[in-house]
Amino acid sequence: MAVKKKEASQLNIKLVRSLIGRTERQRAIVKGLGLTKINSAVVRENRPEILGMIKKIEFMLEVTEVVK
Repeated sequence: MAVKKKEASQLNIKLVRSLIGRTERQRAIVKGLGLTKINSAVVRENRPEILGMIKKIEFMLEVTEVVK
């Protein structure tokens, strides 16, 4: 019997606040998400690891769910 793999939803993550004056930990999280400059955006899977990173710096981000 074949098991169907559930397709994971995706999140569009955009950096909207500056990294100036932020802690090294916050800068590392931004880098870990793959963001570089203000208004840069990436698409990542909706996974617990990514959601935890987003929660730590949610005041700096704009997050929307990608609709397929």
